[in-house]
Amino acid sequence: MEQTLMPAKIPATVVTGFLGAGKTTLIRHLLTQSHGRRIALIVNEFGDLGVDGEILRGCGIETCRDEDIVELSNGCICCTVADDFIPTMEKLLNRADPPDHIVIETSGLALPQPLVRAFSWPGLSTRVTVDGVVTVVDGRAVADGRFAHDEAAVDARRAADDSLDHETPLSELFNDQIACADLIVVNKADLLAMDEAEDLTARLKSEARPGVQVIRSAHGALPVHVLLGRGQGAEADMDARGEVHHHHHHDDDDDDDDDHDDDHLDHGHDEFESFVVTRGAVADPRAFAAHLARVIRDHDILRLKGFAAVSGKPLRLTVQAVGPRVDHYFDRPLTATEAGTTRLVVIGQKGLNRASIEAALAA
Repeated sequence: MEQTLMPAKIPATVVTGFLGAGKTTLIRHLLTQSHGRRIALIVNEFGDLGVDGEILRGCGIETCRDEDIVELSNGCICCTVADDFIPTMEKLLNRADPPDHIVIETSGLALPQPLVRAFSWPGLSTRVTVDGVVTVVDGRAVADGRFAHDEAAVDARRAADDSLDHETPLSELFNDQIACADLIVVNKADLLAMDEAEDLTARLKSEARPGVQVIRSAHGALPVHVLLGRGQGAEADMDARGEVHHHHHHDDDDDDDDDHDDDHLDHGHDEFESFVVTRGAVADPRAFAAHLARVIRDHDILRLKGFAAVSGKPLRLTVQAVGPRVDHYFDRPLTATEAGTTRLVVIGQKGLNRASIEAALAA
């Protein structure tokens, strides 16, 4: 009697990590090595401008088609699993030419656990599997203690700052992203001294689950075979990846379908805000980057990203900043609607002085 073979599951890689760690840059580099492999991208943004999706669309790679990039901007992906993520995955899987691999870039405020758990939902569990969870870390920021999550570091900060009396949501998110990782990428390693890089790598390896690899990168440049083809089946290993802080309040005693209803539950997003600032063309990219760094420092902005038109230049300037570090490069020709316009997403903790920031960025 003939046996009917089940079709192989499509692998999916979840790329998570804090705001500005370099997730989009890593994915952009990954696409340059796709070697004809059809990769679909699901990009979840924090902010309304859709910067990450636009950066990936501007990659200039033949296999990176517009129809292969799906943006989810109705909220953090881990809070909108049922409403946004599941239908998006089903559409990709039901295409006449389904992708060979799916890469999911979470927002910088997302918990990966609810997303990975969603791969066990009926309709997905037999068709797609989590090939691996890649957590990207801003090596310079973490080495500086900006997102340190061990008790000694938190206590030291408390002792040095009378106004700090609790662990911030940033460190809780960091903990959970590390807890779920199959691979931790210490990005921006070129900004670290050798001993700093080695100490941070060893520390993260000791805090991650046994067997989790920790590797270093600069500008997200890693071989495709390191990132894809890991075969982890992460959705079947959730007990080892549980949220450290249990933000989604699961009820282990309830076995009905409501177990899957993780969406719309809060895990600290109200501590953050974002808005878009629009201004005209800039005269000098380097001077503009220096100006952005000053505005970021003056107003304690966490993340800034967007696109600028430069006077006399036909190309779009992509701008990405984490703290006062500002990167910029030309990625593609401006369209008619983009000419003469600069749009920037500002992200920070609640309480930003929007009017003052808008005035400073428009100067």
